[in-house]
Amino acid sequence: MGVLDPVGSWPVGAAAAAVVGPDGTVLDAYGPQDKVFPLASVTKPLVALSVLVAVEEGALGLDDPAGPPGSTVRHLLSHASGIAPDKDIAVAKPGTRRIYSNAGFDLLGDHLAAVTGIACADYLRQALCEPLGLAATALVGPPHRGGESSVGDLALVAAELLQPGRLLHPTTVAELATVQFPGLSGVVPGYGRQPHNDWGLGVEIRDSKSPHWTGSGNAPTTYGHFGRSGTFLWVDPVARLGLVVLTDTEFEQWAKDAWPPLADAVLRAHPAD
Repeated sequence: MGVLDPVGSWPVGAAAAAVVGPDGTVLDAYGPQDKVFPLASVTKPLVALSVLVAVEEGALGLDDPAGPPGSTVRHLLSHASGIAPDKDIAVAKPGTRRIYSNAGFDLLGDHLAAVTGIACADYLRQALCEPLGLAATALVGPPHRGGESSVGDLALVAAELLQPGRLLHPTTVAELATVQFPGLSGVVPGYGRQPHNDWGLGVEIRDSKSPHWTGSGNAPTTYGHFGRSGTFLWVDPVARLGLVVLTDTEFEQWAKDAWPPLADAVLRAHPAD
């Protein structure tokens, strides 16, 4: 029995998954690797990676003003801008609360388009999809949730995060995975308030959050994102593994029950050297 076979018993219509190893190879796979799924909020890390390409190219800076007064690109990427969850209104001073903001990511997409002169969807295609060879990935809706992709494509993204170089410099990926504005409290959607709701640049960092959608065996430095469409991607820098799961079924209790045990099974099956 393969480590990903339990995915076949989940109460979902369709699903696919892959485990990505330290050198970027796919160690285990389940389901159609080229099937396109809506990503929901797993779109956010892809937009973030595109923004970081723009940073490396010098088109913008992480500490450039963006969003409400006092906010920067860094604030928007790490949900610390003070923008409300779903409305373009400031409800807190930048850097004081971790407010998970879809509206903030849409502002980020607008800012990227304004400074580059290229629509966010086109920039994502040119900056992310083409260099990594992502044939099934596109931004077809708003930057906070409008992405679609396949497990095969997201496995390539996980491979780049585990072993940077094709897309971003390793120091940029290290910054992506570093807690921004440490110590801020806030709500992880679906999991409640966390006293230390740590985020990197477009990715959530596991740290000591409980409950959580990753496994109990995942390192505190594990980072990634999950989406309301029943999707997730995480990278564990200690285990040097990535796990991608895409489904066609909305995130509900089934996901809370199924995802952590799968993560722990993957970690047991592929222990770090």
